[in-house]
Amino acid sequence: MKTGRHILVSGGAGFIGAHLVERLLKAGKTVVVIDDLSTGTLENLAAVNSHPQLHFICSKISDYAELPQLAAEAEYIFHLAATVGVDLVVQSALHVLEASFSETQILLRAAAKNSTPLLLTSTSEVYGKSAKPEFSEDDDLLIGPPGQSRWSYACSKLTDEFLALAYAREKNLPVTIARLFNTVGPRQTGRYGMVLPRFIAAAKAGEPLKVFGDGAQTRCFCLVHDVVEALMRLQQCDAARGEIFNIGGTEEISILELAQLVVATLGSKSSIKLVPYDQAYAPGFDDMRRRKPRVEKLERYVGFKPQTPLREIIRLTAAG
Repeated sequence: MKTGRHILVSGGAGFIGAHLVERLLKAGKTVVVIDDLSTGTLENLAAVNSHPQLHFICSKISDYAELPQLAAEAEYIFHLAATVGVDLVVQSALHVLEASFSETQILLRAAAKNSTPLLLTSTSEVYGKSAKPEFSEDDDLLIGPPGQSRWSYACSKLTDEFLALAYAREKNLPVTIARLFNTVGPRQTGRYGMVLPRFIAAAKAGEPLKVFGDGAQTRCFCLVHDVVEALMRLQQCDAARGEIFNIGGTEEISILELAQLVVATLGSKSSIKLVPYDQAYAPGFDDMRRRKPRVEKLERYVGFKPQTPLREIIRLTAAG
């Protein structure tokens, strides 16, 4: 397949990927999406599926024979293909580990042949069980034991990071790594356990909002449009090559308070129900009490940091 100079987006039919694709097309770019639709959907691309500058390939990275040519002809690559959601991670650890490492390795190898700049999206999960109040990109990482399948995702994405940086050092591949913290927004589904769309769906239906554990665990949420803005800027920043960046909001809130805020923001009559972790997942499920990013490095390199208020994020997500 020849498309001339294009942007290649793996996982472009996913929640974040589709928003990124829309933004790239709006900027006048030709975009090639490769996605096997294992978690993404064509519905996410419905607004642009007839766009003349969008080319969609339904395939795994590893199954597409013309990938080396596709990567060589790209202006740059966004690698967003990944397993999503705690539910899927806990239930399908083998799929998570096999898919992440092998697919990323194949794409990096293809990109390296022509030194095509590649941005790898990673996750805040790599910070693991660290109890620090805020996470910086150069912090030590504390991953839980292999007997708990939820850590398989953190390990798979961390391996991707090591692999990408090894390609940067040894193959001179221009690589940038973005660690995403709880990205939310319009069109996100609660199908894989994502907490905010799950709360919003329950609140709209007048059903109880189920809060796992004691609800005191805190998180920060970031609007997908802010994430896309950060990704676009990082990919165009030469100084960011070989670096790792947190992307996330910094407005910290407990999950119980989040449920209460969703109910209040949407004017819902729903109640809130606490559900023990061993009922929600499996006995011994491990969770982090806090997950707040420091984003000074992002702002220093690209002059941007996510700032959309959480109440506005809830409204936009609920509006779909």
